[in-house]
Amino acid sequence: MSRLVPDKNKPVANPIVVLREEFDDWAVLFDPDTGNAFGLSPVGVFIWKRLDGSHTIENIIKELLQNCEDVPQEAEAHLKDFIQSLVEQGLAGYETQKTLGGGEKTSKTKKIQKREKQTR
Repeated sequence: MSRLVPDKNKPVANPIVVLREEFDDWAVLFDPDTGNAFGLSPVGVFIWKRLDGSHTIENIIKELLQNCEDVPQEAEAHLKDFIQSLVEQGLAGYETQKTLGGGEKTSKTKKIQKREKQTR
């Protein structure tokens, strides 16, 4: 029996979310499913562009250190928190791998975790 296992080290942007870059290096993410919009700083835009399922969190941190000034020591923790907030809002997810019964990995697919709708 096979199952999908998320690779929490390879975040991926939700492909239906639209990135609109503004003239001042800031941007807006628009989720057409919900109509919600989210502002991104220039660093957030830099990170968003690397959420392609092939960049690991370590790759993104390395690129931040190479391309940005004054990167704080706790940048990796901030990055993980930022990605987690994107996942919770349905804007991103993780690359998944199909595993066989013995834990062997087979093909990769992209999975976006959808927001759970609260019913009250």
